[in-house]
Amino acid sequence: MSEYQVVDRKDSRILAEFLQKEGQFLLPMVELIETAHLAVDEVIDIAGRATIEAVLQLSAQEIAGAKHRGKAGGDIRWHGRQSGVVPLSNRKLRVRKPRLRSKQGKEVEVPAYQALQTNSSLASHMLDILVHGVSTRSYEHVLPEMAQTVGVSKSSVSREMIEASEKVLKELAERRFDDKDILIIYVDGLRFGKHHVLAAVGVDSEGNKHVLGLKEGASENAVVVTSLLEDLVARGVKPGRKRLFVIDGSKALRCAIDAVFGSNNPVQRCRAHKERNVLGYLPKEEQRRMRQVLKAAWRLPAREGEARLQKEAQALERDHPSAAASLREGLSEMFTVGRMNVSDSLRRCLCSTNVIESSFSGARHKTRRITHWQDGAMALRWAAAGLVATEKKFRKLQGHKQLWMLKAFLDETAEEKVAEERKVG
Repeated sequence: MSEYQVVDRKDSRILAEFLQKEGQFLLPMVELIETAHLAVDEVIDIAGRATIEAVLQLSAQEIAGAKHRGKAGGDIRWHGRQSGVVPLSNRKLRVRKPRLRSKQGKEVEVPAYQALQTNSSLASHMLDILVHGVSTRSYEHVLPEMAQTVGVSKSSVSREMIEASEKVLKELAERRFDDKDILIIYVDGLRFGKHHVLAAVGVDSEGNKHVLGLKEGASENAVVVTSLLEDLVARGVKPGRKRLFVIDGSKALRCAIDAVFGSNNPVQRCRAHKERNVLGYLPKEEQRRMRQVLKAAWRLPAREGEARLQKEAQALERDHPSAAASLREGLSEMFTVGRMNVSDSLRRCLCSTNVIESSFSGARHKTRRITHWQDGAMALRWAAAGLVATEKKFRKLQGHKQLWMLKAFLDETAEEKVAEERKVG
């Protein structure tokens, strides 16, 4: 038996009424949709409630007619609102539904609400339509499709309503970063069953963290990583500013950074990923020693640390050639931050993608009991839920007071590059 969680938000009714009054039947999603690609399960209790309540209102209007001031007329009449519950696949959603009565005083069911009660998959399907509409940017189809799912005729959804909801989605789903001086971009992925989700989190010059974007797919997929980075550019993270990229070690992602943002951006490979990769090629009895070797090398100055690990790779070559190859791959970029003039406290948080991994921990916890992932869209929503929930609690980057040192380094090396190109030209 499914375990239901009843969710409620005091401001849902006020928000829904405001949107209906203005003809905007979709809740503004500044906090709910973090990129132009998705809505999140974590906030279905707000976005879902507002959209479903709007559809219930349309359904009631089909049989009672539009509300108007003055004496009630007709065989079926409006009689205020009342609480209701719509079943989802894994929870129940509290809604405020229109109340209708016949001329004789008998209660009359709202057809859409009755349909949602008898078929628990309809509400989940409606929310999937919402998510799909945002992901494909087909905003104009969201409201009509959701309404038709529960039997509301197409003619009941006016063009004005569609245009209003389309405008709200378009403006608020396409989050921009033109006014943010993004200095650091972390890119990493998470696996949900057999599905992969790639995420990018940025840090601005003040140390504030921002969820930049998500894409379904693995970091080894060149099409996926390029699409993610190009989308960041389209939304204001322009290539003109030199940035530090901290990545999981994917070769496809490394190439995509050069292709989209230019080859002069410093890239730091995540040391935690490197450690896991190298240890994966070694027998258990060798792993503890290697872990100590790696951690000791990370603490050394860049040149010394890199030389120490090159020597270690030579020692591994005969008995564990795969481990040796893994250790050598991208080794220089294990020490990118070490070659920068930044503080130790700042350096520690620039050498791994833990910013993203810790953000995903919420999604991991919530999905630990899920054994069947329907599709990549479901994985994408859960990943977004973890990131969005964490973003609201984001603290500034550790060592953010020293970010001016990183900014100075990036600006100085960028100026040197320009001077060099002018000289050659």
